[in-house]
Amino acid sequence: MQRTTTYIPEGSTLLQEKFINYIMQSGKKTVARKIFADTMEEIKKKGSKDPEQVFERAIDNVKPSMEVRPKRIGGGIYQIPIEVKTGRQLMLAFRWILGAARDKKGSKMAVKLSQELLDAANQTGTAMKKKEDTHKMAAANKAFAHYARY
Repeated sequence: MQRTTTYIPEGSTLLQEKFINYIMQSGKKTVARKIFADTMEEIKKKGSKDPEQVFERAIDNVKPSMEVRPKRIGGGIYQIPIEVKTGRQLMLAFRWILGAARDKKGSKMAVKLSQELLDAANQTGTAMKKKEDTHKMAAANKAFAHYARY
């Protein structure tokens, strides 16, 4: 079976296209593209010369390296810290950024998303707090790390 290459529009990267797919709801990709384009314009308006770089830095900052997974051993359920695989890191970062933007009330999605991306690029904001909480939980349960091999 031959694998086909994915279509990436001019001026877009694979990471941006994947993010647009996460923004998309009910299969409305043109709406998702418009939101992403407006978000990049908002970031540019707020003083950044390169919004693509801000976007990539925000994603890199929010990616978690450790998380906890519940595992039943004997009679108890333990929260075991596990390293996060690359694909899941990206998925969690996208989910947390979009979730934080969607939870904000009062303005257009592009404005909320641009604010969340700028916050994440500066290592502040709701998505970064979610990452830090995940890392704290993994550190707190480090004693159960030896159960990870079961």
